[in-house]
Amino acid sequence: MNDSTPNSADEPLPRSPLLMSGSDTGLLVVDVQGKLVGLIDGHAALVWNIRRLLDAAAALDVKIAATEQYPKGLGPTVPELGERFKLIPDKTAFSCRECGKLFEQFRAAGISKILVVGIEAHVCVQQTVHDLLADGFAVYVAADAIGSRHAIDKEFALRRMDSAGAVLTTTEAAMFELCERSGTPAFKTISKLVQETPPEGT
Repeated sequence: MNDSTPNSADEPLPRSPLLMSGSDTGLLVVDVQGKLVGLIDGHAALVWNIRRLLDAAAALDVKIAATEQYPKGLGPTVPELGERFKLIPDKTAFSCRECGKLFEQFRAAGISKILVVGIEAHVCVQQTVHDLLADGFAVYVAADAIGSRHAIDKEFALRRMDSAGAVLTTTEAAMFELCERSGTPAFKTISKLVQETPPEGT
């Protein structure tokens, strides 16, 4: 009689290559700048979700990068996010492809997947996602951590990125996916992050 009951000695199945992990995924924060972010629909929740992803990245040793679109006009990255970066390159092209060194550094660190967040969904985020896909990266987009001034622009940007091959996810799903397992110090951090109270009005 065969005993099919699993036990701790069982060999685990291989992890799906479709899932993000801390060793192969980078987090890219696109243009969350002071003079624009306040105009974004649901901006308080957006900044909160990006900050939680950055805190999760720190706990999981996930590589991070950020960009700024013409900071002379749009100002710097909002302080609660910007303080987590040593250097944020600026650009005038809407796509982050102009900041090629960021992606060279990602590849040198073994990063093949990029989780993209930021603003605006239908402009800088969307164009960046298409360029990253074209360059061979697997691209993930946290739908609750991107935004546009108008809801319809975000809606159709998500549809277009999805149809192009980007994987749509959420902040909480991404944090647990990158964490992979419970019972670790990083999991304790993730657990606290998912229990945080959202900003008022969200």
